[in-house]
Amino acid sequence: MPVIEVKRSKRYKKAAEEFNPQPVALEQGVANVKAFTPTKFDQSVELIFCLGIDAKQADQAIRSSISLPHGIGKSKRVVAFCPDHLVDAAKAAGAIKAGGQALVAEIEKDNFTDFDVAISTPDMMRFVGKLGKVLGPKGLMPSPKAGTVSADIAKAVQEYAAGKVEFRNDKDGNVHTVVGKLSFSSEKLVDNAKAMIDTVRKLKPQTSKGAFFKKVVLKSSMSPAVYLNVQ
Repeated sequence: MPVIEVKRSKRYKKAAEEFNPQPVALEQGVANVKAFTPTKFDQSVELIFCLGIDAKQADQAIRSSISLPHGIGKSKRVVAFCPDHLVDAAKAAGAIKAGGQALVAEIEKDNFTDFDVAISTPDMMRFVGKLGKVLGPKGLMPSPKAGTVSADIAKAVQEYAAGKVEFRNDKDGNVHTVVGKLSFSSEKLVDNAKAMIDTVRKLKPQTSKGAFFKKVVLKSSMSPAVYLNVQ
């Protein structure tokens, strides 16, 4: 199989020349990412965890959500599956669509997935389950573990619409999350990143042996990764 060469911009190559492969403290990592040559748009700042888990084992799966101290600088489009008497509350909290079986039928018929998060009350999940083929491949299926199945639909909608972060490991055992925007102050980025690191650390499965954080890097959308010392 031929090797695909990734083309990098002059700005990226210049940043890569400044790159230090040695792990640094979080505060220094934030400073390094903010020091790279900026782009014309406000980049997202991301944390990537390479975890010591066996992603094939269900009891080692990592999935959760967190409301970061300073948000992520972006609102989310949320739909809510709920009984009719909760529809108005869900919409008032920020849902772009809310409803029960009629909303399930609409999404199933139109294959509608133009949203970022789907939230459901527990009693609606027996109907939402029909949407597995539509929502599942896009990672939009509500889940109790992620906090997207909630009896308090208005609160859940409000949190996710404001940018609550849901995360899970991929097939290689990596977790990729957003912790803010490059325009955030260094203090806010450090606070958000600390909160995310602490949250992921607490999710270490009991069956996971050895180092849980094999590698943790911080980067912006268009910058090289900065290795963090978080042990």
